[in-house]
Amino acid sequence: MSISPNTIQKIQQAVEIVDVVSDFVSLKKKGSSWQACCPFHNERTPSFSVSPSKGIFHCFGCHKAGNAVTFVMEADKCSYPEALRYLAKKYHIEIEETHTTDEQAAQQSLRESLLIALQFAKEKYSQDLMQTDEGQSLGLGYFKERGFNQATIQKFELGYSLDAWQGLESKALAKGFSQEILEKSGLIIKKDDGKTYDRFRGRVMFPIHNLAGKTIGFGARTLKKDDKPKYLNSPETEVYIKNEILYGIYQAKNAIRNQEECFLTEGYTDVLSLHQNGIENVVASSGTALTDNQIRLIKRFTDNITVLYDGDSAGIKAALRGIDLLLAQGMNVKAVVFPDNEDPDSYVRKVGGEAFRQYLASKSKDFITFKTELYLGEVGNDPVKKAGIIRNIVESISKIPDSIKRAVFFKQTSQLLGISEDILIAESNKLVIAEQKKASQQTATQNQVFATELQQDALIEGLTAQTLEAVSKESVEKIIGYQEKESIRLLLRYGQYYVNNEQQLWQYLFEELVEITFHTPVYKEILTLYQTATQKNEVVDVEYLMAKGSPEVQTMVSHLLWEKYSISENWQKMYGIFIPQETDVLPKSVYSNILRLKHRLLEKIIAENLQKLQNLAAPEEEETILTTHLQLTQTKNQIAKLLGSVVTGWVN
Repeated sequence: MSISPNTIQKIQQAVEIVDVVSDFVSLKKKGSSWQACCPFHNERTPSFSVSPSKGIFHCFGCHKAGNAVTFVMEADKCSYPEALRYLAKKYHIEIEETHTTDEQAAQQSLRESLLIALQFAKEKYSQDLMQTDEGQSLGLGYFKERGFNQATIQKFELGYSLDAWQGLESKALAKGFSQEILEKSGLIIKKDDGKTYDRFRGRVMFPIHNLAGKTIGFGARTLKKDDKPKYLNSPETEVYIKNEILYGIYQAKNAIRNQEECFLTEGYTDVLSLHQNGIENVVASSGTALTDNQIRLIKRFTDNITVLYDGDSAGIKAALRGIDLLLAQGMNVKAVVFPDNEDPDSYVRKVGGEAFRQYLASKSKDFITFKTELYLGEVGNDPVKKAGIIRNIVESISKIPDSIKRAVFFKQTSQLLGISEDILIAESNKLVIAEQKKASQQTATQNQVFATELQQDALIEGLTAQTLEAVSKESVEKIIGYQEKESIRLLLRYGQYYVNNEQQLWQYLFEELVEITFHTPVYKEILTLYQTATQKNEVVDVEYLMAKGSPEVQTMVSHLLWEKYSISENWQKMYGIFIPQETDVLPKSVYSNILRLKHRLLEKIIAENLQKLQNLAAPEEEETILTTHLQLTQTKNQIAKLLGSVVTGWVN
């Protein structure tokens, strides 16, 4: 079954892009738009913008752009139908479905199939927890023993997997799931002899959700004393990549954004107990080492993080690497250590939510004080060991990208350890230089790529006299694509403008392009959509193209319509400097672009004609090809002459 056009229209009318994007990243208002650090690439200063009036987003760093649907597709790495279903659920829109052909069903993505299977498993585990004798006595008994109430169980969708070899598999197969999908989702294991069995037998289940709230995997704890391992996680799949997700992020993201702080713990039960006691801005790394991807996930909602450590010094030292990763991402890091033999779960159950908050407030320390106190108690008066600690702390400070923060922490370290700031800074500079040398080869490669891109840009802009015969076919296609893109940009932004007394820009453009076929699929689709709409006397605007176009069209329309900058009116008011707007020279711009496009296409045709001459099969064809070549060259030269002249007004 597929989503009906009527439902898609309702979704598109209901969505508010700022509301949708805020589910995945923390936005801040700036003028008429909203800004954030881009969720699609790593950056330190915001280049990602959302325009509520246009209903689009755009990143000036990685150049991703689109509407609410395409944003969900990018952020959740999901298909177009999945994104629509997510938005329908968010805005309480009932989905009407139409029959899906066998061909469409066959094209259903593996990712979508896995998510459906995992959703089925989550629902079965939940039912088995609450509606079977085994689930109630063992699974529910365990959760109650740990102090979790019904609200917490429902909030985190906890469950229980029956202690049966094929309990889940048999039910899933009966529902139409294939054994292949069940295996790829990590729900069953297939042995070498072909036999299969449920992965999570006799365990309490902790569903792992992505930012959109979809179940992407499971954590499972055994209830048998001799069963190993104690905790068993889903294997990595198309939808579950362990280093990109944190347990509880879906339930915690709003609290993290609102309170501008995130608490990081190690285990599932830490998250559950803190939530139950009113502390909801908490996530867990699930016992694995913290990764850059997980840090970037937190950074979407806050720059402030407090790491909660169990009262075990050996475990704390093993986890300290995570602090350096946090610092390198520009995070503001604090740490809290609980009393011996206590963890966040046990301690909050012992003292309650309010006392727990007071403990965090009184015991949290910045990472310098934390590391210094942790190590100094062990070294005594040993100068060599103390020097090692100082070097370790300097390494951490050197990870901080903000120079002012580094200076503050060097001063603090100098006071704490009784050593000159100059020495600390000198040691830091050595570390930075070493890192720069280590990355020199990578930088050289990047510079080479950048130089190549500059050459291509120069070629595109007509700043070189290099002939078509000397460039690759790929470069030629890029040049033509650039001119096609500019034609579409002018059409989208100024299609309704009059370029003379009788014609609007779209009319003039269509007349000039009547014998030209676009090569780039996305530009060709936009042009066709626009032409079809005008033939029906329909108004073509952003909403029309977003509703009718493919995801690629939606992204490109957003990209082309986004104003990267605007000229301040103060230039003319205060300084008497007049800078013409694009609309002031629109006839010249569209005329020049059409000439450039025709010029590039003629160059391509001439090159192809010359290729025919080189590969001539029959000598009698030579005269025809040479005649054609002469005509094409004359036309190209005429256009080149027009392009080389200064156009001072509209040319008929």
